[in-house]
Amino acid sequence: MDTVQIVILAIVQGLTEFLPVSSSAHLILVPMLLQWPDQGLVFDVAVHVGSLMAVLIYFRIEVIDMLIAWTRSLAGGGVTSNSRLGWWVILGTVPAVIVGFLFKGVIESDLRSPWVIAATTIVFGLLLWFADTRKSKHRSEYELKLPDVVTIGLFQAIALIPGTSRSGITMTAGLLMGMTRQAAARFSFLLSIPLILASGVLQTADLVKSEQSIDWFALSLAIVISAISAGLCIHLFLRLIEKVGMMPFVIYRLLLGVILIALLI
Repeated sequence: MDTVQIVILAIVQGLTEFLPVSSSAHLILVPMLLQWPDQGLVFDVAVHVGSLMAVLIYFRIEVIDMLIAWTRSLAGGGVTSNSRLGWWVILGTVPAVIVGFLFKGVIESDLRSPWVIAATTIVFGLLLWFADTRKSKHRSEYELKLPDVVTIGLFQAIALIPGTSRSGITMTAGLLMGMTRQAAARFSFLLSIPLILASGVLQTADLVKSEQSIDWFALSLAIVISAISAGLCIHLFLRLIEKVGMMPFVIYRLLLGVILIALLI
């Protein structure tokens, strides 16, 4: 991969990792349009590290508070809103981990079809629109109950199907549970931490096993660019989401799905 390809794909990944528009669809569409070769495992590891750094830095106060409160709750320190949120992040990740472990082969082979990605981009875009039109949106992430978290976690497991968008489907579930747009987005971003970490560890293990040569400059550049673009994306999205709503992303997803289908015909 040359420097231009690294920069463009790292920006695309950093932005689409946290927007409800599907990073997998974009990482297929962009190289397809520009006739670039597959970006490879090293790039995937790097951008995941960058995305993880961005969300940890942006939510550093919340993450530290959650970790402290959660650790105290294990030691019998009682349940607080922060310790409960920490448990919710863990429990909300479990369904995706189980489904990913059981169906990893099927997901990586049978479900990476561009037709599947086009369909899921459109279908789950429409579901996001439906969830965003609901009137009752007043709950924060601290008001979630166990059934809500289980539901959001099950929705997140669906995101293992390429084109669904992990952030998009978890925000959709949050909105269906009556959360505000900002609360649904914040909880979605917090839920990404253990999942991106687990994915990064597995990809790193695969990279080590493959004995693939590593271009450390390319790796470092992808991490930095991905982290910066992801951090800016999170910041701007949370500032604007209550004003603009989900409709711009719904329209974008529908157009993207149509473009993918047009390229495939």
